Amino acid sequence: MKSLLLLLISTSLFISCKNNTETVSKKNNMEVTDKPPSLEGTWEIVSYLNYRQDGSVDTIKSSATTKQIKMYSGTKVMWNRLRTSDSVEWFGYGDYKIEDGQLIEVLEYGSRSMNITENSNEFIFDIILEDNTFTQIQMDSERHPIFAENYRRLE
Repeated sequence: MKSLLLLLISTSLFISCKNNTETVSKKNNMEVTDKPPSLEGTWEIVSYLNYRQDGSVDTIKSSATTKQIKMYSGTKVMWNRLRTSDSVEWFGYGDYKIEDGQLIEVLEYGSRSMNITENSNEFIFDIILEDNTFTQIQMDSERHPIFAENYRRLE
């Protein structure tokens, strides 16, 4: 009987200590998780990459005169772009999903400059997604990169 009581107390103490350690780890942001990074949140573009046929790449940094924000919820995307150099509007809204390393955005509507129609409303990008950054890469029909947009998480 004493052995059974000792076993129950030891088990209870072990479980209590384990739960306390997990709580402390979560509070210190030290929790290790296998959960993949999420696109949900608000993102700001930091640079554009233009790929040339000769293999060179031009990098264009974002600035106060050229900004772009993307917002992703569980299934929806909305984005806008500010270019103070002209009056062209750039925005879009629709659905998105990530599948097989690709970001697929199907826009319901957008600015006239987007030229969204029923036949041309799906945009497919290769994606590199990390916790606080992501890159979307437009590929041509032969899988060569055309351009990329690099984002950092705002929230």
